[in-house]
Amino acid sequence: MNLQHERIQTLCESLNLPFIAQGYPAAAQQAAQQESAYSDFLEDMLKMEAAGRTVRKQSLFTRLAGFPAIKTLEAFDYAFAPGVKRSQIDELAGLGFVERNENVVLIGPSGVGKTHLAIALGYKAAQAGIKTRFTTAADLLLTLVAAHTQNQLKAVIHRAINAYRLLIIDEIGYLPMNREQANLFFQVIAARYEKSSLIVTSNLPFGQWDATFAQDATLTAALLDRLLHHAHIVPIAGDSYRLKHQRAAGMVKAKGEPTTIVPAR
Repeated sequence: MNLQHERIQTLCESLNLPFIAQGYPAAAQQAAQQESAYSDFLEDMLKMEAAGRTVRKQSLFTRLAGFPAIKTLEAFDYAFAPGVKRSQIDELAGLGFVERNENVVLIGPSGVGKTHLAIALGYKAAQAGIKTRFTTAADLLLTLVAAHTQNQLKAVIHRAINAYRLLIIDEIGYLPMNREQANLFFQVIAARYEKSSLIVTSNLPFGQWDATFAQDATLTAALLDRLLHHAHIVPIAGDSYRLKHQRAAGMVKAKGEPTTIVPAR
């Protein structure tokens, strides 16, 4: 490394240009060999910095999102999820619903791909530089109840809920809530109404949601009113994808398949 290179490295560090500092030696050598114009070399350096920052931001937002695993739309098995319209998912993948502060609600039985689609859309958003957070309904309630007990609810909703342009809440309906939990959950939905976007998944049709929210029909109606006012509903039918291999091996019976009765000897 010559003295000029050392000075360039120092300047890049002071100006927070780490990717130019990293790529400069090879790029300078290539530019000299190709006799590139100074303006072209400068443009290439700035493109290198911009590309590096984009990749770094994508990586950071993906980590902050807290996805349990990375799922993509390309890997989703549409053949195993009857009723899912690829055209609707492709439209949602454009992320216009986030720009318009709209919601996505994925409804269907367990194992049909709701979480996969929710994560895949969230991953798409994180890659686009949209601050995203994934949580289950159970984990969200643990956070809210603890915050409420410590008189920190407003701060936690501001920091851990409203700080994200896209919040994904998985598995609504798997565990019933008591009245306090239902009220706390309602506050999350109300706080984000027409201000930011939600993706939620549930195994229950909307008519049964009051069973989850402390049998409170009034609160459930108010919650659904806000959640569904600007929402894209994605119904998913079918059997559990997670059980398809066991079913193929004869370990699990398919729906509607008669049970074989072995006569007693």
